[in-house]
Amino acid sequence: MKKVRLFFSMAVMLATGFVFQSCLDDDDNDYAFYPNALVTVCPQTDGSFVMNLDEKTRLHPVNMKTSPFGDKEVRALVNYSAEKHAENATDINVQVNRIDSIRTKLPVVSLGAEEDAELGNDPIEIVNDWVTVAEDGYLTLRLRTAWGDTQRVHYINLVTGINPDDPYDFELRHDSNGDRPLREADVLIAFNLNKLPAPADGKAKVKLRWNSYSGMKKLEFDLLMRPAARLEIPSNLKPASYIE
Repeated sequence: MKKVRLFFSMAVMLATGFVFQSCLDDDDNDYAFYPNALVTVCPQTDGSFVMNLDEKTRLHPVNMKTSPFGDKEVRALVNYSAEKHAENATDINVQVNRIDSIRTKLPVVSLGAEEDAELGNDPIEIVNDWVTVAEDGYLTLRLRTAWGDTQRVHYINLVTGINPDDPYDFELRHDSNGDRPLREADVLIAFNLNKLPAPADGKAKVKLRWNSYSGMKKLEFDLLMRPAARLEIPSNLKPASYIE
């Protein structure tokens, strides 16, 4: 059975775009060096896992019995090769060539007047990229900010509850943790919104604002929530405010 390779950890900053390194021997074809999909890795009750490509399409890995991320549901970058399947198929068997998880969190509830002190308000930018997307009940973002000490953790949180009439009205908060702004670099982060009240038609308008280097910015996303039949929220996904 062909070995599955892990992309170099997404915790490493992506200063020059999506360039990945293999943790094992580099004997694969060049095409497998880069991700060709952004997915949700969903562990199943029998110990196997599937990967949601979007709200309708599921990828079934034929060369992996269990998820490399244990029982955690996470967003991930993957390079896969699809086996033959019918056009418009919603379940597709695939060979997983490489895979790496993205830091995946739940949103946190607004702290009101204590927001700046507890969650920070340091500037950050959202990069317009194919991995900045709202799908499968997740908001995934490619972010850019200034870094200094590569060992210094930055805290990034998505805050809900700022608008009592709309749980999908968010603020993105960044705490640089006192890091020195020496150079720009990018990171990926994903937020699981599937625990928020679902609109009747399954469609949500995500409103996002954040403090950028040129002042406050706003952005909207059209988000399709995951169908209730596929709603699997693991209890070990914690809404931690201080982890990363």
